[in-house]
Amino acid sequence: MLKVKEIRDLFPMYKNNPNLIYLDNGATSLTPQTVLDKMNEYYSWYGVNIHRGAYYLSYKATEEYDKAREKIADFVNGDFSEIIFTKNTSNSLNMIALMYAEKYLKAVDVVITSELEHHCSILPWMKICQRKKAEIRYIPLDDSGRITVENFRKVFDNNVKVVALTYVSNVMGYISPLREIISLAHQNNSVVIVDAAQGTAHFKIDVKELDCDFMAFSAHKMLGPTGIGVLYGKKSELLKLEPLEYGGDMNQSVSKTDVEIKAPPFRFEAGTAPIAEALGFAQAIDLINGIGIKNINHYCASLHKYALSGLDAIEGITLYNPASDAPIISFNINGVHPHDAATFFDENNICLRAGHHCAQLVSRWLKCNGTLRASFYIYNSYQDIDRFIEAAKQAVRFFKKVIR
Repeated sequence: MLKVKEIRDLFPMYKNNPNLIYLDNGATSLTPQTVLDKMNEYYSWYGVNIHRGAYYLSYKATEEYDKAREKIADFVNGDFSEIIFTKNTSNSLNMIALMYAEKYLKAVDVVITSELEHHCSILPWMKICQRKKAEIRYIPLDDSGRITVENFRKVFDNNVKVVALTYVSNVMGYISPLREIISLAHQNNSVVIVDAAQGTAHFKIDVKELDCDFMAFSAHKMLGPTGIGVLYGKKSELLKLEPLEYGGDMNQSVSKTDVEIKAPPFRFEAGTAPIAEALGFAQAIDLINGIGIKNINHYCASLHKYALSGLDAIEGITLYNPASDAPIISFNINGVHPHDAATFFDENNICLRAGHHCAQLVSRWLKCNGTLRASFYIYNSYQDIDRFIEAAKQAVRFFKKVIR
């Protein structure tokens, strides 16, 4: 069992907001003091640019930055050259879609995705397929809203060039059967791109074992700062791609007529890097590793089960994903728009997400106007859940009176 009181003490947000019940971790996690300290260390002691300066401070900044990349690579069992720093998961998935499609996607080709995707996993391919006159296909979801290997087979054929799927749905919390899907896709030499934004904070993802070609995730969902994400790519695949952006630090040699670009990952990182953010991200990885990803998964699963049992006992609430694999609960108070309900929870210092969660196809599949979403992480306590459940009961009673 995690020592939640000790963990909460690591987060300034709780010191500054002692009554906070933060249950919007699926959107953004809180930031520990150690991450802030590491970023401040950079700005205070060696806050200069990397790879450029022939002086000690630049050497020190470069050394710390390279260590951060190595640490993040180790976290997913990738190699240093396979970790590209981006702005966020959306940026990563847009980059790979544009780079890959520009060179390889043709009018006869097919891209497979699903209705469970975050918009950043669907929309780049939707627009590219329209422009290239390629076809986009959706895996039919089963009766519970899951992706299955059987249904993947129904839409998979020799024309499939790309498979773009989520590791964990940010609304339903379902884990996709990616190992089997990737194995099938590779038999056809199809490229598989994984949105792991909801996965890396809770599950050990080994990119070599998973065998995905590309994978994206963000620091801000796993205790790190905003403004930095990761695009992992197999080195063999990255070497096939041309960069989207050209400029400083991504080139080896420039003449009046040509440019020699660097090897990955540097060819995809034009301009000044998010140096402080990378160092902060690596510090967040240290904290996650120190606690243990299995311990995090076990504890959050326990919170999730406790919260589900409490909500399920309340008449007047619809639960959409009681069999979620991740600590995500999507629900509604019957007859109440989720935005209205979220305001009630907010008055009780409870932070929930409300709406489509950047995944409107899920709401359409559920036939609702969006949902409330509660998502849990290591600093949440059972007392948080008790207050959340009590507020849900009060909300049901309140809106019954209003609706009458």
